This record gives sequence, C-alpha cells and structure tokens, in this order.
Amino acid sequence: MLRISVASSKVGLRLDQVVTDHVTGRGITRSRVQDWIKAGLVSIDGVPCRRPSRRLYAGELLQIDPPSLTTALIPETGELDVIFQDNDLVVLNKPAGLVVHPAPGLNAGTLVHRLLGQFPELQNMDGARPGIVHRLDKDTTGLIVVALNEAARLSMAEDFAARRVQKTYLALVYGLPDQERALIDAPIDRHTILKTRMTVVPKGGRQALSEYRVLWSDPRKRFSLLAVRIQTGRTHQIRVHLQHIGHPLLGDPVYSRVQAHAQRQNLPWAKQLLKRPMLHAWRLALPHPFTGQNLQFQLSPPRDFWRVMLVCSRQVQRIGLTGLPGCGKSVLLAALAGTGLPIWNADAAVRELYQPGGDGWDLLRRIFGARFVPDEAGAVDTTALLAAMRASSALRREVETMIHPLVAHKLESFWQDHARCRAAAAEVPLLVEGGWRSDFDVIAGIYCSHGLRRQWLAVSRGWDQELQADVESWQWSELDKLRACDMIVENPGNLEGAARRAEALGRILQWLRRRKVRRLLREVMNLVTDKKAKPSL
Repeated sequence: MLRISVASSKVGLRLDQVVTDHVTGRGITRSRVQDWIKAGLVSIDGVPCRRPSRRLYAGELLQIDPPSLTTALIPETGELDVIFQDNDLVVLNKPAGLVVHPAPGLNAGTLVHRLLGQFPELQNMDGARPGIVHRLDKDTTGLIVVALNEAARLSMAEDFAARRVQKTYLALVYGLPDQERALIDAPIDRHTILKTRMTVVPKGGRQALSEYRVLWSDPRKRFSLLAVRIQTGRTHQIRVHLQHIGHPLLGDPVYSRVQAHAQRQNLPWAKQLLKRPMLHAWRLALPHPFTGQNLQFQLSPPRDFWRVMLVCSRQVQRIGLTGLPGCGKSVLLAALAGTGLPIWNADAAVRELYQPGGDGWDLLRRIFGARFVPDEAGAVDTTALLAAMRASSALRREVETMIHPLVAHKLESFWQDHARCRAAAAEVPLLVEGGWRSDFDVIAGIYCSHGLRRQWLAVSRGWDQELQADVESWQWSELDKLRACDMIVENPGNLEGAARRAEALGRILQWLRRRKVRRLLREVMNLVTDKKAKPSL
C-alpha cells in the first residue's frame, strides 16, 4: 500500500497524474494508473475515487492499494562497465544494442537483468524497472546512472524532474548547422500516423529543450560533431530535434532516411559503417542523492564512433602532376598507374572534347564556324588551332576561356568516380597557371634537364625550337612553376628510373594520408577528452 500527502506543489493537478508521478520508475504507465482508479483502488481521505481527472486539494491523503508492483525478473550474467559505484548508486557505460529495461514482449536480455545479476539488492525494489531513473535508447552508448535503493531512486527522480541533473551527448549529424550554437525549443508528441515515432508539433505536445554546440565539422561540411545538452527528457528528443533543424543523426534508420539517401555520394562509406544512430551520452553531472556532492562524469565515445568520423571524413587524395612540356609528366603518370593508382590526363580530356559532337568541338564550331572544324564529321583541326593560337594571344585566351571549364568539369567527374579510392593522380600542364590549386591536395612538379626536354619534344612531337619557345611562353617560368608545387620529382630520363620515382612518391603520399588521419584523430580526441571541461555547454 502506498500513501501520498498532497503537497502545495500538487494542488490542482489531476489524480492520475499525481499517482503516476509517484510511481515513476516502477514500469507503471499512466493508463494502468487510470485502470486502478476506475477499479476503486485509489482513495482520497479514505473514500475511493473512481474519477482519474479529479483535481486535488492541499493536505488530502491519497491511499493506493494496487495489485502487486513486483515483477518477476530473473537475474542474468552479462558484462557491466562500471564507471563509479557506492552504496546508493552506480554509473555505467552502456554499450550499443542493449535495452535498458523490460518492455512488453521483452522480458530478458536487458540492462536491468544484468544489474540484478551483479547487484542483488535491486531485487528489494518494486516494479519492472528497479533502480532506473532515466534511460538511453537501445543503440545509444555512454553514461547512465542507476539507484541501488528506493530512497536513492526517489531522490534522484526528484532531481531529474527538477532539472538538477545535467546530461550532455555527442552527436554526429549530417551537414553543418547554420548556427554554431543554439537552443532548440520545440514541443514533441507522438506521430499521428507512425505510432513508434515522435515528432515536433506546432500545437500541444510536451515542452522539449535541447541546446547544441558545434565542436567540429568535416572540412567539406558533409557532417559535424555536436555537443547536445538536453534540459528535458522526452522520448527520442535529440533525434527528433536534430531532424527538425535539418541535421539528423548519422545512422538513424528512423529520422534520417532522406538525408542518408541524399548524402550517399558525399559519404560513400557511410552505408557500410553506420550500424546505429551516432549518439553517445558523453557527460553527466548530478548531486549525490544523500550527501549532495556534485558528481561529474565524462566518457569518451566507443571505437565505432571514432571509426565513423575518421572514415567518413576521408576523401580521395587528389594528386596533381605538372611541369613544362617534355619534362616527363606522362611517363611518371603511367608509372603511378602501374602502382594501382587511378590516373587522368588533361591533354587526353581535351582530345575527347575535340572529337565530333564533343562539347569543345561544338563550341569551336559555333563560334568560329568551319575555321577549326572544317568537316562536320571530323574532329577539330588541332594543327590549324595551334597555329592560330600562336599568331594571336587574344584568340588563345578566348579558346582557353572556353575549353578550360570543360576540362575542369571532366576532372571533377574523375574525382567523384574515384571517391572510394585512397588516392588518384591527374596530369595538368597548366595546373598552377589556371588557378586549379584548390582542386588538389598535393602537387608534384616534374623536372628534368633542359637538354633532355628539348630532345624529347623534337623527337616525339616534332616540335622545332621556335614552337617549343612559343608554347613555353604561355606558361610560368620553370622556376616559378616548381616553386608553386608541394614537392619536386626529378625525371631520370628512363622508364626504370621513372618506376622507382613513382614508388617513392607513393610512399610519401601514403605517409601524408596517415599523418592527416593522425592529426584529425588527435584534434577530435582533444575536444572530447578534456578532463577539465564541465558538463554544461
């Protein structure tokens, strides 16, 4: 039998509401309480009251004589990661995939069952949720506190209700919010059609407050790491609120389906990696139920959280090869292809654009008529075009203005086609002059002796010295060109030497990729393992 004296704070509230609040944490729903009342199991000042909506007055004594609240729970063995423990409470690190307490259709395999196996004193508490004062979703990881006796449970339940407990989560979300920090004040109610889902409602619902701060964002703004502090504890609150602002959790199968489909190309590894919503209970601060001491806990995310961040932030390492004509760019590019690297060649892209029906072919024909495309069924007359460009710098600049954007589009398509690759290489003669620096992560300038370049151009391309000088004049000087590169690779002038250079370059590029990963990991770990940080935002 339970007795409740109606305090001044409860005056005017409904009978079923007050009784439900009193049995919070025992696994008793409000509808079940209403059934008790209608069955005459709740009395006011000794007189049974069968009206759940009856408003209460100060000093009234409620007496509840419900059926047994004790649920037969069978203790189970199972791993528990204990962060802190005393005689009154225990703080745990809950893993993903573990349901906190029993529910209809789920009578085994929960956190509560494991707790009963390790803390038998919980069996002295009533209800199907002994010791539980708050919960985490099945696939949410991190800090959860459990009361070890009824007095501690009641005290902590009151602290949660009075918002004296601070809970901060780490969340990986799609995109980057417009505001670095904001409060989401949006009431939540059950979805009118999909009953297993919650949703933000324009009217009614229960007040829900979530404050977030952006801790880190992927350089391409594809996803971000947020710290989210909840001031209320509604079902699915963080998941619903983040969807409401257009940045749902990565891996949330219920609230992020649209964004997951839209980001499939930007995050090519996400589908294989994301096995759960990326939400982690990071920080927890609460007063001790009896001493009043402020207890603060912080817990770094599990390995899958880090793996998602590292892999999803990965993008193909874009390597650019450039240099003066005849320096051996194509030879080194072919050698890199021999190591398994995808390759792209700007000159080959131009030749494709100049084929009949190609975009470059079409532009030249529409602007210059038959001057460079004399035959509708034939390709661009590159000999006539080169001669015209040598004769007129204005025409050369006009052609470059038309063709370069088309080449750049083909390059971007190449990067997208190889987004899952660790690295890919592109040869672009006018890379630095054309302002394409931002399209590459690493630029290698290819160098060989002046005499060797001249000889190769004369023999392989048939360029005389005058033509060589003209084409070189369209580019930066060799010294300025190499200075604009991240590294210089010397061409030894033979295929065997080029293969060795390609292998050495591959090792350097791999080292750069690993260094980038280490830097990212260190940067983010410093953010989420700050021992001095307080649980508040």
